[in-house]
Amino acid sequence: MTQQLTKQAFFAFLSSTVVKVRKEGSPLLPSVRLAQNWLETGGKIHEWNNLGGYKVGSGSPNAFWKGRTVCTSTWEVYNGTRVAQKADWRAYDSIYDFYKDQDLLFAKSRYDRVRSAKTPEQQTMALYACGYATDPDYAAKLMSIIRTNDLTAFDVIEMELDDVQEERGEEEMEPITVYVNGKKIDDGLYDDSKGITYVPVRTLAEALGAKVQWNGQEKRVDLTKK
Repeated sequence: MTQQLTKQAFFAFLSSTVVKVRKEGSPLLPSVRLAQNWLETGGKIHEWNNLGGYKVGSGSPNAFWKGRTVCTSTWEVYNGTRVAQKADWRAYDSIYDFYKDQDLLFAKSRYDRVRSAKTPEQQTMALYACGYATDPDYAAKLMSIIRTNDLTAFDVIEMELDDVQEERGEEEMEPITVYVNGKKIDDGLYDDSKGITYVPVRTLAEALGAKVQWNGQEKRVDLTKK
């Protein structure tokens, strides 16, 4: 079954899984991964759950990719010319499996620059430089999506939760699960000594129908109820 989602719904739907795999050690910044997913799919989530244009290649089935494939039309850029063609893509049982298999690809030496990148700008350029895509505008397109949709807020949320846990001490912080109307949306932290709960504000706000904007210069988050 194929889902066609708006940008807001698309990012809200994927955000908890994106942050989860980042916490598990993914080298991709949440903002970059979400932008790549939108660029590659336009918000359309197919039943094969490949959101990043990951081709079959010469790889072997593993714990996350069971060997299923799907063939569709696509295009590549060769010597400055856009060429239409068919391609075989990896098909997955879940979006989580796709992310984990994609991370196995990024663990290879070819993607050293992707792993060492510290900012969205560096990482998007590294993806193109390392050959993940042939479109010469790939990095610029990703950054446009990131900036237009304030996706760096997901990077900030992830870093803030990690910083809070490091500052308070792991023994003081209890991992918690956040639900909205009975549906799990993400994880958070609870400081038992202070009685304070830390939750990812963007994921929570969007689940409640609010728009979130991050102002990096002012270190300010604005929530606007629709």
